[in-house]
Amino acid sequence: MRTLGLLVVVVGWTAAQAPPSNPAPALIRGVLLERDPQTGSGEFSVRAEDNRVFRYQFDPKTYVERDSQLIDVRRLQPGEKVEVLSDVVPGAALRYARTIHVLADPPPRQLAAGRPRATHNVPERALPTGNLTYSGVVFRVTSERLVLHTREAGDQSILLRKDTSYLQDGEVVDAADLKPNTRVFVRAGKDLWDEVEAYQVIWGGILNPK
Repeated sequence: MRTLGLLVVVVGWTAAQAPPSNPAPALIRGVLLERDPQTGSGEFSVRAEDNRVFRYQFDPKTYVERDSQLIDVRRLQPGEKVEVLSDVVPGAALRYARTIHVLADPPPRQLAAGRPRATHNVPERALPTGNLTYSGVVFRVTSERLVLHTREAGDQSILLRKDTSYLQDGEVVDAADLKPNTRVFVRAGKDLWDEVEAYQVIWGGILNPK
């Protein structure tokens, strides 16, 4: 009987330690379902575009942006469309939300009076998607390009846009603050010419949440 009880405990402990069968990707887009109210640290949940629901933890270092303005998680409203960039935290059950961007609905297309309807569409990839992420050490940086040493893909050359944002220790900084030999995380996408371009470069304490 004691052996059976020990077996149950071991099985239960193993199940608790097993990785989730439905892990969240590093970058998702979806709808905010709920969040812990009136708190600087806590949890929130998002329903992704494929209808999976993921929960995240956040703290005061989580970068939150709406309409190019910095806000905090407490100002997010359930039902808003968001893009969440997150990372695994050793020993934690939930991923840590590094950045949360509120996505604005695109304005409806309007045709001028008397103007014939176009017979072709703008390629979807002409619009920024931000569906790529890179992490590594800065090898070289100029006003136009960032060269990153990565484990997965070797050296990666990334274009820097005029509106690329730079985040150091949870604070927005200038491009000039990014230096070689800095370990960074890059949120990126591809432009019309299929080149990788950076939308956000993050480094410092925000990469190591406590």
